Amino acid sequence: MKVGIIGAGSVGSATAFALMMKGVARKIVLIDANEKKAQAEAMDIAHAAPFAYANKIKAGTYEDLECADVVIVTAGANQKPGETRIDLLGRNVKIFESIIPEVARVAPETILIITSNPADIMTEVALKLSGFPKERVIGSGTVLDTSRFRTLLGYHLGVSPQSIHSYVLGEHGDSEVLVWSNGDAGSVQIEELARVVNKPFTPDVKAHIDDCVRNSAYKIIEGKGATYYGIAGALCRICQAIANNEYAILTVSSNHDEVEGVNDVCVSLPTVVGKRGIHKVIFPRLSESEHRDLRFSAEKIKEYSDKAVEMLSANKQ
Repeated sequence: MKVGIIGAGSVGSATAFALMMKGVARKIVLIDANEKKAQAEAMDIAHAAPFAYANKIKAGTYEDLECADVVIVTAGANQKPGETRIDLLGRNVKIFESIIPEVARVAPETILIITSNPADIMTEVALKLSGFPKERVIGSGTVLDTSRFRTLLGYHLGVSPQSIHSYVLGEHGDSEVLVWSNGDAGSVQIEELARVVNKPFTPDVKAHIDDCVRNSAYKIIEGKGATYYGIAGALCRICQAIANNEYAILTVSSNHDEVEGVNDVCVSLPTVVGKRGIHKVIFPRLSESEHRDLRFSAEKIKEYSDKAVEMLSANKQ
């Protein structure tokens, strides 16, 4: 598998390292406006190859993306402390206008994975700019948020997070929806399991978990300036599902004809991911309040996605 990564910053380089150490990609190309930065990151990561897999990594240009199976776009303006992902919109739309058409020109059959924030909206922007079918334009969505949710549930229940099947849906951001109503572990609903192990999900426990999942990115950014290890792991997992044609269910973001009455919107839902990108979308059973919250999240994304599309049209004039 050949993977191109646009952006050799913290997220891009951490993703390249994860792909190298997991042996997911046989060839990795790092591209950045700062060529020396890309070259240095590629060289540093290449030195880890003897401890992992015999993969090849190099810095390159857009022309080196030819025949890439996957192109991951991490490039974008950095999120500042206290800044929401939505605030990044205007700056990142302009950046994408210089990136996505070049990728589409050189690698017209690739699968695009978008992680630049605001991720759901930038996925819509990439879809419009690339002209690719929607199954080949994937946002990292709430894959990381779902991991955070499962990790915290596992800590509370004393169960491995890998054994927990609970999801975060909607926006990768402030309006995301933690699905409590139908999560399970060992075929036991998590609320029931909590009672069995005598660790009930009290309102305070739920509020704490919700806060940690929803706001952890802001806390990490406040402490060290950026998040990158978690999202690198999430991106590596998506690539692994594509490379191995796993038909894995991941909460990636993609364009949907309709979600909770909101049309033409990129939202994270449980999605079957394989070698063609998106194979199928699964709409889960939700409680009445979760349906309501998902609609609110979809409406919020749609509002700003429409603004982003307007920016694209204005920039063409």
